[in-house]
Order: sequence, then C-alpha cells, then structure tokens
Amino acid sequence: MNKGVWFGLFFCSLLILASPSLARTQKTIILATTTSTQDSGLLDVLIPIFEKKTGYVIKTIPVGSGQAISMGQRGEADVLLVHSPEAEEKFMKEGFGVNRRLVMHNDFVIVGPLKDPAKIKGIKLSSEALKKIALTRSLFISRGDHSGTHLKEKAIWRAAGINPEGEKWYQQTGLGMGQTLSVTNEKGGYTISDRGTYRALRKHLGLDLLVEGDAILLNIYHVIEVNPVKWPKVNALGAKAFAEFIVSKEAQDIIKTFGVDRFGSPLFFPDAGKEEKN
Repeated sequence: MNKGVWFGLFFCSLLILASPSLARTQKTIILATTTSTQDSGLLDVLIPIFEKKTGYVIKTIPVGSGQAISMGQRGEADVLLVHSPEAEEKFMKEGFGVNRRLVMHNDFVIVGPLKDPAKIKGIKLSSEALKKIALTRSLFISRGDHSGTHLKEKAIWRAAGINPEGEKWYQQTGLGMGQTLSVTNEKGGYTISDRGTYRALRKHLGLDLLVEGDAILLNIYHVIEVNPVKWPKVNALGAKAFAEFIVSKEAQDIIKTFGVDRFGSPLFFPDAGKEEKN
C-alpha cells in the first residue's frame, strides 16, 4: 500500500472516530437561565417539546440572572433566558450577546409569615412595606446572589431610602428562589419572590402573599444568544433554534396557559413580538 492511500485511510478513520463526539457537541445546547423558570416547572414542559422537534439536547443551568449573564460573558453558555433588564442591556452593549428578544413577564411579590409581624399586608407601595419591615426589625431573607430578583430587591430598598446590609434582621442565603422561599418559611421571615415560583411552591409553604401590584414589581424575561464572534465555540445554531422556539407561537401558547390547570391563572404572560415600553 503506498503512502498516499495509507494516509487517506488513516485520515478517514480519524474522522469516523471523531464524528460521534462532534455530533454530540453540535446537538447539545447549554441554556443558562433563572431558577424561577426551573422552579416554576415551565422548562419541564417546554424543553421536551423543543428537543423532540429539533433533535437538540438542552443542558439547563438554573442560576440567578447575574450568574447566567456571567456565564455568557465567559462563553460558558450558548443561550440565556434571564430577567435582569439593566444587566442584560450592559451585556448587549459590551458585545457579549446578540438578538435579545422579549419572551414573557410576570411580577414579583412580597411574601411573609401568616402572623405578619410588620403589618404590611395590603400595602400598595413595596418600598413602604420594606420600610415597615426595617422599622420593626422583622426578619427579611434576601437571595443575595446578584440574581434578577436580588437586583429588584435592592432597587426597592433604594426606593425606600434604606440600606439593610449588615443589619441582624437582614439575612442572605446565596441560593435560588425555591430554596430561599424554603429558608424564609423555616425562619418565619419575609422575602421577595417572583410570583410564578411562589405559586408553584405555595402549598409547601406557610407564607402569605402580602404585597403585590406595585409597578416596580414588574418582572420581564428575555432570551439572548451568546455572540459567536466573541466566543466561536458556542453552539450558535442551537442557540438560535432555541431562541426562535421560545418566541414561536407554539411556545407562547404554552406559556399563556401554563399554570392555569393547577392555579386557576397562568404563572407567566407571553410577550414575544410586543413592543417594549421603557
């Protein structure tokens, strides 16, 4: 056998050996997302449908929005599903993301013990509720993880004119929403949660929904593809396929009705294609 033929056979064999792992890599999509989309159960419904339709396999990393965005900045994720608008805008301006698209919204709520020692139930302004919690030195449990929920909480403290850092009654978990709700329940404190996670876990909690409806509590989710120009190894085609799926009519119809059978109303409201109001 001459050297040319031998080399050709050797090269082909290498391609055959390499192709299965290459195919697996191309078919895997790393989704960095918030704990709320995971804890609410929404992704448990959407992802199997997407995988069946496309042949892609989603590897979900449920963390706070801040951590998800950091993963995108390091090229450790292909696509983000997050709810931290200011951090997202910075991510886009710095060139780490492409095609930021509106997906859905729900809202945040303030929950706490049934006895409500700070007497905040029914207060219209969330900043006034936090003022009463601080005044009465009632236990407040913060996620403290730079998530979208944590950043929203900090914004409300600023609106209240209070810095709770270092106060004994203010504790941070560093955990996701579901776990933080569990800690809040165990310790009999107050916390801020997205409505979807709270409602999904409510039957396991002794926490009452105390404050809702304030404009500052709006909670908006976007999908962002990580920029392949910054990180050539990301699965750009997979990221685009997932982003297009989650803003598709099929996925938006699922989002529209998700939670209705269990709670009587949806946990999220679809927004794809709508114009955002600043």
